[in-house]
Amino acid sequence: MNAPLSPPIRPEYERVPEAAPPHATPASPLLRAAHVAAARRLLILAALAALWEAAARWQGNELMLPGFFATAKALASGIISGELAGNLAASLGVLLQGYLIGAACALALSALAATTRLGQELLGTLNAMFSPLPAIALLPLALLWFGLGKGSLLFVLVHSVLWPLALNTYAGFRAVPETLRMAGRQYGLRGLALVWQVLVPAALPSILAGLKIGWAFAWRTLIAAELVFGSTSGERGLGWYIFQNRNELYTDKVFAGLAVVVIVGLVVENLVFGTIERLTVRRWGMQR
Repeated sequence: MNAPLSPPIRPEYERVPEAAPPHATPASPLLRAAHVAAARRLLILAALAALWEAAARWQGNELMLPGFFATAKALASGIISGELAGNLAASLGVLLQGYLIGAACALALSALAATTRLGQELLGTLNAMFSPLPAIALLPLALLWFGLGKGSLLFVLVHSVLWPLALNTYAGFRAVPETLRMAGRQYGLRGLALVWQVLVPAALPSILAGLKIGWAFAWRTLIAAELVFGSTSGERGLGWYIFQNRNELYTDKVFAGLAVVVIVGLVVENLVFGTIERLTVRRWGMQR
């Protein structure tokens, strides 16, 4: 009778660990900072400031091109005196009103276009007519209809926000898969309920893109409009501040006002819209 087979026994052996690789040289702080997005942006801004200062020193005429440090001094002086802060607050107050009115009109028009055939034709026709029309071109009409003051500014701001936001929102609604629409209808969603609970979340990347474009258009339109309205009616605002100092040949203050325009744009883009994107579309995996 054959003996039962036993499993083979693996022979024991000892493995000598390999020598550890030499410790890598630690990266310099500059190289480590290059891997952080905020640090990269600060490095870019520092490089631009250095180029600006070098160009100003090469020009040698502060009336034509004040340097970075001269502009920073004028900016600090305007903030401490409250002159820049007051004009900026006036501009942002008008901008926020016009932006919210334009955004509400754009979302309502896009929702109508997404739910009805008549709304679709209405949005397509109005967008083709008024989207190519620059908001600044409406300044003469705004002066005739609303007079000098906030009403005219709100009119051009609403025009600058309405069409890019409506176009992006409607494009986002059209890109929503039909399966999501069918799922919403299975739950009994119709009309505005379907738009709010299905289409808006699914089209949020396009809506945010339209909000950012509308913000950029509104901000630059407001500054340009204040250059006209401020010089004629004495209204306060950042554009009026730039215009007034240009007339008095305070070029460093003009550059300080322009620097505030850029800083506000960076803050809104990175803090406001960046935070919204991080809490919504990036967290949901809809955007990288």
